[in-house]
Formats: sequence, structure tokens, C-alpha cells
Amino acid sequence: MFTFSTIAQYHNDLLNGTTTCVDAVRYYLQNIGKHASLNAFIEVFEEEALQRASSLDAERKSGKTLEPLHGVVVAIKDVICYENHAITAGSRILNSFTSLFSATAVQRLLDAGAIIIGRNNCDEFAMGSTNENSAYGPVRNAADVSKVPGGSSGGSAVAVQANMCMVSLGSDTGGSVRQPADWCGIVGFKPTYGRISRHGLIAYASSFDQIGIFSHNVSDTALVLEIIAGADNFDSTVSSTPVPAYSQLLHHTPYKPIKIAYFKEVFEHDGLDVEIKKAFQEYVGQLRQKGYIVEAVQFPLLQYIVPTYYVLTTAEASSNLSRYDGVKYGFRAALNENDDLTALYKKSRTQGFGKEVKRRILLGSFVLSAGYYDAYFSKAQQVRRLLVEQNDAIFEQYQFILSPTVPTTAFNLGEKRTNPVEMYLADIYTVYANLVGIPGISLPLFKHSNGLPFGMQLMAPQFKEADLLALSQQLLNAK
Repeated sequence: MFTFSTIAQYHNDLLNGTTTCVDAVRYYLQNIGKHASLNAFIEVFEEEALQRASSLDAERKSGKTLEPLHGVVVAIKDVICYENHAITAGSRILNSFTSLFSATAVQRLLDAGAIIIGRNNCDEFAMGSTNENSAYGPVRNAADVSKVPGGSSGGSAVAVQANMCMVSLGSDTGGSVRQPADWCGIVGFKPTYGRISRHGLIAYASSFDQIGIFSHNVSDTALVLEIIAGADNFDSTVSSTPVPAYSQLLHHTPYKPIKIAYFKEVFEHDGLDVEIKKAFQEYVGQLRQKGYIVEAVQFPLLQYIVPTYYVLTTAEASSNLSRYDGVKYGFRAALNENDDLTALYKKSRTQGFGKEVKRRILLGSFVLSAGYYDAYFSKAQQVRRLLVEQNDAIFEQYQFILSPTVPTTAFNLGEKRTNPVEMYLADIYTVYANLVGIPGISLPLFKHSNGLPFGMQLMAPQFKEADLLALSQQLLNAK
């Protein structure tokens, strides 16, 4: 029977002849069928994945050296382009649209020998924290099907959680990889802004969006990051900073002593679950006993993080989503005989966009309007600058920041549908990393008395992914 723990173990089994890529793909296809009710996949590339697996098996048997991701079965969020495959961003507005090219991250996966098994369900245009805003229906949490998996990359998280692939790609605009990873009990990683090319990632908020990685362990995250990170001529915002051999640096000690900060105000937040608070406090004590220096720091701007994030991201979304008009591609509403071009726009967008996307477009248009631009958008940009300055000051004294990933465990399905503000507040600990452009990772460390998993979030300075992953490996090994 096929089993999987790490990519390294899988490659050893391939070389020893105890399994094949075809065996792996069949195993994951079987699990996808078994867990179809979780609604994690919008489309499964069954025939294509089996053909590629067979081709890779033939290459290996011919003596060809294994590529770094040879036969690794990957799922991708439905906001990441894959040439000649449908992509809809979980929205009716892109119904029947086929991508003309592959995202840089996807192409690098393929070049490294990966097998793309399908595309994952997600909140429409990556807007949501529960994965209930998809045109294809909600995704369910494999730990408890009455619960949401988190969002917006809930389908990608559940695909890894329920062993429907080895690793998956999501996107993280304000926590959309780390938050569902926390609620699904897996590793969820967001890189520094610009570390991974955004070419081929459908835009929500361009100065926040990043492709992120879901996996069962840190070593697989490090290897995938090593493959997909780096400069790209198709993305002017990507960094040309050299990509370290992340997978080879997991066992180095990043600093001595290791100094970790946490925000004092985290414990004063009304929404923080009592059990998560206790677990965090106890975990801080355990780290101190092991020789880590863990100290509280003042962070008076905590209450401004969520409103700043939603002002800026909705403003960017209102601009980015204006391209969906029913003219160029995707869904086009049926018109009456006397309808003009304006009617086409209105009807196509009204019928094509879901409720949450419309809400955010309207909010963004409002904060960018002539009478409110200075009061909202300009002020939010100023707060973002203050956050960056305070972040830089913290990292002058400490190497890492620790926090809960999410203030509660997973919500019940439908619980927050009538109160979007409550849903937005679930992002309070994750949006910080996106506002200041630093890498963050959610580590699966705990189980709540309600039976649901939850973890802790670790953040590091920009482009310190090697140190972040090394410390994460240490913490999980000591679990």
C-alpha cells in the first residue's frame, strides 16, 4: 500500500522500487474520490496526471537522474494559472475561461518533475476567511465536516489535510494560507513579498498577494520554496535576491541566542479563545525553559491592523476586478434588445460576482472616491508605513515574532455569514505579515478540547525564510 511522509522518503521508495509515480497518483485519485463531499477540488486532472506519472516512471527506469520534485503530486488553488486548463477564481464571472499560459510557480513545479493533479476550490477571488464564498459551494474541514476549513485557500488546505495530494499551492493576501493551515492542522507558509513571482496569480490586492505553500512538514515546504522562488522577468515586483538552498539549511541554528518577541496586546484581545491563550502562554514558558529568549513587546497599533488591511485591499480589489466586464472573456449576461454597453457591464457583474466580492468592490470604490480618499485610503497608507517602521524596530532587537495564528478554532459552517465583520476579525494575527511584507508560517502544534487542531504563527524579517524554516523545524521536532 502506498504511504507518504516526506518527499525525501517518497524518492527513496521510488529509487528502491517499492512504489511508482503511477501508484502515488492512483492513491491520491482514490482519496479525492473518497473525500469528494469535502468539495476541496473543482477539477481533477485524472487522465493527464496518470499519463505524466507513467512518463516519469519510464524516465526513472531509463536511468535519468531524478528532478527535485520528481513525481511529487501537487494541487493548485483556482487562482493560479495552468496553461490550457480552466481557471475561474471560484467565480461565475470567469465561467468557461481557459488559461493561455502557466504561472511562473506552476511552470517551475513542472520543470522540476511535479505532477499537477487538479485545481482547488477557494473563496471567490480569494476574498474570504472560511471558503464559503465560492461559486462551487463551501469546502468542509476534514477534521469535522460541520466546520469550515478557513480561507480563502481552504480547498488547498483540505487537499493536504485529507491526503489528496502531497503538497499544494495557495495564495496569501491577509492570511489565506496560514489561517486555513491552522484550522486544518498542517503547515502553511507565506514568503516575503516578492520572494515568489506573482506572474499567473489572479490579482486580489497586488501589494499584498503572495503564493504560499501547504504541506505536512517543514522539509517539503523548504524544498518547494527552493524550486518556485526567485527572479522572474514576467513580474516587476519579484525580488532578484538569490534563493538559498532552503532544504539544505533546515538543520542550521539561525542565531545564538534565539530571541523571539510576542505582542503584549495579543493577550488583551477580546476575541482570543481562552484555551488558545493558555496554550500560547504555556508554550512561551516551555521555550524559555529550553533556552530561547522570549519577551513581550508593546504593539499599540494592533487595533489598526484589520481596518488598515481592509481599506487597502478593497481599494486595490476595486481596481483589479474592473477588468471583468463581460466583454473580453468569461461570463457575459444575456441582454435585452435595447440594452447598451453600460447595461452589459451592470448585468454581467451583477450576475457574475458573488455577494462578498461585490461588498469588497463597493468598499474599495468608496474609500477611493473623491470625498473619502484622504480620510480612508491615505490614512491607511500612513498607518501601513508606521507598521513597517515599528516592525523594523522590533527586528533590530529580536529575530522572530511569535503569535497565535487565529484567535479561535474553526467556525461552524454558516456561523459568520450574516456578520462579515466578525469573519474579518479572524484575520487579526495574520494580516500583519502581509501589511509589512515579511514571511510567516503556521505550525500545527496543538489540539483544542473541542477536538479541533490549532497552531502557532512564527514570523521573521524579510528574506529570512531560511532562518524561519530552520527554527520551525526545531520547534516541530521538539513537539
